Amino acid sequence: MPEGDTVWQAARRLHDALAGRVLTRSDFRVPRYATVDLTGRTVLGTVPRGKHLLTRFEGGLTLHTHLRMEGAWKIYRSEERWKGGPVHQIRAVIGTADRSAVGYRLQVLEFLRTDEEEQAVGHLGPDLLGPDWNPERALANLLADPARQLGEALLDQRNLAGIGNVYKSELCFLIGATPWLPVGALPADRAAKLPGLAQRVLEANRERPVRRTTGLRDQDLFVYGRAPRPCLRCGTAIRLADQGDGSRERPTYWCPACQTGPAPAAGRRRAPGSRPRPND
Repeated sequence: MPEGDTVWQAARRLHDALAGRVLTRSDFRVPRYATVDLTGRTVLGTVPRGKHLLTRFEGGLTLHTHLRMEGAWKIYRSEERWKGGPVHQIRAVIGTADRSAVGYRLQVLEFLRTDEEEQAVGHLGPDLLGPDWNPERALANLLADPARQLGEALLDQRNLAGIGNVYKSELCFLIGATPWLPVGALPADRAAKLPGLAQRVLEANRERPVRRTTGLRDQDLFVYGRAPRPCLRCGTAIRLADQGDGSRERPTYWCPACQTGPAPAAGRRRAPGSRPRPND
């Protein structure tokens, strides 16, 4: 699933391509909206909200989309060939005289009244890259369930919006705690720093083509995707395990020397060098 910085980039591409322009093409390939026609309407803009995208049109209408694991919006010039995937994977096309935005494999696509957008995104916590960012509220949300595992709490978009599996692993490393540590067991000084650290890391990456957390020239990430290679700080082998409730487990990386706290149960650990499953 895309992280908040990836969605922020997608929103900017959509906004730059379409905002202020009149639609000449409107094609929604889902049964519920197959007859919707937006041609003639002006696109007001696209904004991100956590991992959600809100594209607004004149007349008080909003298209709400979510990329989930495999979705993507691709922008093409009028003369370009569409190369984002097979035609049967296209869920939406909105185009102007010189640009087309094509939505592939969109798992969420719905129309809302613009003044009712909160029905879709009102449950989200403070957006790490949004104008509503509030570190105090984010911290209070995280600490509201002190028994919950830190990694799970960070992924809960109701606490703070924008963290995905990559940043979950990286933030836990940067804060020096395993993802399985109960939130309430995190020392108060480190807990207080966590929301601000998360916001700075996402903000630093929102305009980069390659996500980086290390500050090192030849190494982009500290732990994510690096098992069983040595930790960049201490040399201990990075480990990989599943974290989740069984129905939605996610590959999780950590350094057992640099990060304090409980490790996962033996049954959730993966063999050194194993790769995430396709649905991870």
